[in-house]
Amino acid sequence: MSDDQRDQTPAEPAGAAAPARASAASASASASASASAAAVSAGPQPEPIRYFGTTWVNHESGYGLRRAAVAVGSLITATAAALLLRFSYEGLEIGNVGPFLSISVVVLFAISSAIAFVKTWDSYKRRPAPSSDEAALKGLKTIGFIGSLIAYSLRCLTEAPGEALRRAEYERALADYERRRSTRTGNPAARRPKRKK
Repeated sequence: MSDDQRDQTPAEPAGAAAPARASAASASASASASASAAAVSAGPQPEPIRYFGTTWVNHESGYGLRRAAVAVGSLITATAAALLLRFSYEGLEIGNVGPFLSISVVVLFAISSAIAFVKTWDSYKRRPAPSSDEAALKGLKTIGFIGSLIAYSLRCLTEAPGEALRRAEYERALADYERRRSTRTGNPAARRPKRKK
């Protein structure tokens, strides 16, 4: 084969050029669609909630069904955990460790569950301060996880856990965004400087 023959490439068939043009057109259409979606989402976005995402904003996409499922699921988990603790307590009785240790374990789990319930319930109403004692209570809340599960289940009966707090923050951010947008008029660089008197 000579060098002239190697340099020549066969002409592209007419049918092959059409799919290439079509894919380029679809790519430009998807780019313009993503640009318009970015323009729509320029404002503040709602904070997602675990198991609910952002369905809490408009109560859509099976929001009520999710609430019921999460409430029942957390209640079943709390019941299973309580049964597991009951079996652990019976193991302590069988091991004959003495009444002091048995009563101490029960009191520890009861106090931990009560603290975890209160702290979890309060976290749905207001965000903890950065310098608060939440980090110090993390271990105690872990021990009393049954209280957290019960608080989560009870909160799901009225709303998604933390929905009221996030809704207030989201509406405040939307109002601030709209206020800032309405006060900005035109291009600030194009404004004429004020005359000195």
